[in-house]
Amino acid sequence: MNDLSLLQKKRLKYKPTLPKLLIDLEKVQFRKIDSKSPLKDLENLFPNTFSLPAYELVSGQGTHKPLKIGVVFSGGTAAGGHNVICAIFDTGAKVIGFLNGPSGIVENQSREIKDVSLYRNQGGFDLIGTGRTKIETEEQFAASLKTVTEHKLDGLVIIGGDDSNTNAALLAEYFLKAGCTTKVVGIPKTIDGDLRTDEIEISFGFDSACKTYAELIGNIERDALSTKKYYHFIKLMGRSASNIVLECALATRPNLALISEEKRGLDGIIEEIVNLVIERNAAGKDYGVILIPEGLIEFVPELNEMAKELNLEKDPHGNVQVSKIQTEKMIIDLVEKELAKKNFKGKFNVQGHFFGYEGRSCMPTNFDATYCYALGTLAALCIREELTGVICSIQNLSKDPESWTLKAVPIIQLMHIETRLGKQKPVIQKALVDVNGTSFIYFAAQRKRWQIEDQYCYPGPIQYFGDPDLCDLAPQIVTDIQKPHASTSDSS
Repeated sequence: MNDLSLLQKKRLKYKPTLPKLLIDLEKVQFRKIDSKSPLKDLENLFPNTFSLPAYELVSGQGTHKPLKIGVVFSGGTAAGGHNVICAIFDTGAKVIGFLNGPSGIVENQSREIKDVSLYRNQGGFDLIGTGRTKIETEEQFAASLKTVTEHKLDGLVIIGGDDSNTNAALLAEYFLKAGCTTKVVGIPKTIDGDLRTDEIEISFGFDSACKTYAELIGNIERDALSTKKYYHFIKLMGRSASNIVLECALATRPNLALISEEKRGLDGIIEEIVNLVIERNAAGKDYGVILIPEGLIEFVPELNEMAKELNLEKDPHGNVQVSKIQTEKMIIDLVEKELAKKNFKGKFNVQGHFFGYEGRSCMPTNFDATYCYALGTLAALCIREELTGVICSIQNLSKDPESWTLKAVPIIQLMHIETRLGKQKPVIQKALVDVNGTSFIYFAAQRKRWQIEDQYCYPGPIQYFGDPDLCDLAPQIVTDIQKPHASTSDSS
């Protein structure tokens, strides 16, 4: 690791506040709780894990035994991941890190993690690296089984998003079928905020990414108001869901924020932007800020057709790499053409932006640092109590950590059948913006005023020290738990 900045050094000393139940791990145990049944269609695919119960962590008599736990980062980076590993390490477990993502499991590329002192509360996944390899062939599953068996692992913790946790469920099933005692536990990670259910209030990394983007958006709003020269079209990361756009819009109040889940046609979107430009011109304002979700292309058939012509390569999970599609430029071109048709005489100078990677490996907020440390500790407890095929669930996240509720939920309960690469596959449902949810309804009630009256809000940089109201707040949409929705398009 390179020389540390002063802030990095200060962050290394941050001590996450633990939920009360995680303070003394020898005085807790899991209790079975009622939970929803998985879809019947999944029973043939998961015969060994289909009937697994959910558990809640409660006070009781725990066990103490030495553990050997493998950890792997899977998929894109998200702030806070290192704290998951630090927490597992702090339980006293021997930690084996698989290198560069799931391929490290398949190829048995690993190293023992003996020191985490330089990674506490730091961004990125550089301790062991990450990757997007999908474990799906018989050969890959067999190789993974051989790896965990050779290492004599008590458990394997997969830190990833919806596709990665689907892999965790498949590995748990395969290991049980083979009589392997290695338990598999998932951790909810993705900045997109689309891994959400009644039990998973938010995935880690979302808060840090949104606060990073919101700072940048606020800076641009202030610049737009100062120079009065440009319309800024800002595309924000989020492969399908518009959760990031909604969270950032609530924090910054742009003139317009498109929400894919409203399922509007391209003509209507362009008309709204054109009318905005014309109305603002009439008010003497030839500038503005417009937020565009990266996943808009999946919801607008016309844009989808334009994207298909690019013949972009898909990732191993069958997802179109939408970050490579310049949706903001497509929309800018269409708006310019429509303004020309209307013989618009005002100024329409444009700057396009894409905020994506800027928010993935940032230093985690206090919320994400604390949340991840609790998730890692919970994962170690799941393995200690020999739970498998589960994802760590922490609820009541809008409250102080002392009040958080800790659960282990069977991953299969989050899954459905979806078409991927032309085949029916079991996958975790993505949670889209709920247009009937509290957050969206509030946003919808305010956005008309934001269009003409510049009510820009400037969140500023992430705060780490001082007033808890500035430093420790959870994401705004955490209090608006929404049901997952099936994808609006065939990911094939």
